[in-house]
Amino acid sequence: MRVRDWQDILDDVTAANADPDGWRAIAGQRRDGVGEDLYLGHSGVGVYHLKTYAKNPYDVRGVGAKVARKIDDDIDPHLPTEELRRRFAVQSPPEDEAEAESKARRLEETVKVHAEAPTTPDDLFRDVMDAIDSPAYGPMAFELSDRPADLDALSETFDEAERLLSAELDDLVERDGVDRGFQ
Repeated sequence: MRVRDWQDILDDVTAANADPDGWRAIAGQRRDGVGEDLYLGHSGVGVYHLKTYAKNPYDVRGVGAKVARKIDDDIDPHLPTEELRRRFAVQSPPEDEAEAESKARRLEETVKVHAEAPTTPDDLFRDVMDAIDSPAYGPMAFELSDRPADLDALSETFDEAERLLSAELDDLVERDGVDRGFQ
């Protein structure tokens, strides 16, 4: 397992060339320390674990690693299913002005179609993600002020990664001086 910057992990997710709506995620507060834990999983890609924190409102920092090559029977029950109403998406910015205009036109048409016809929230979400070519999206379990039990179960499953990533994030927090508060 190789610990890397959290943005590099997201780059792996966007470059995975997997079915974009096959991703699932679970996130919540870290067990110990400042920040959040996030697991991203896809049956054809594997599972990634990220630990992040906000250095300030404009700068999120963190670390991550690929912790499993596939989603097995021990991992699957802890990742959310389609029945969960919350969603997440990973986006890549358009490469140039022409691509941005093309995505904007597709998005405009998608919204127009959904405005004129009966639709469901899930259908709208999927069609919008397709219109903007989102490389990864799906259901997400997230607790802003708590830690989901399934997050603890995944942390126990990947206990070595949990210890290593926590130590790396704690070092990053200490180097950034975030743990000292205002001075």
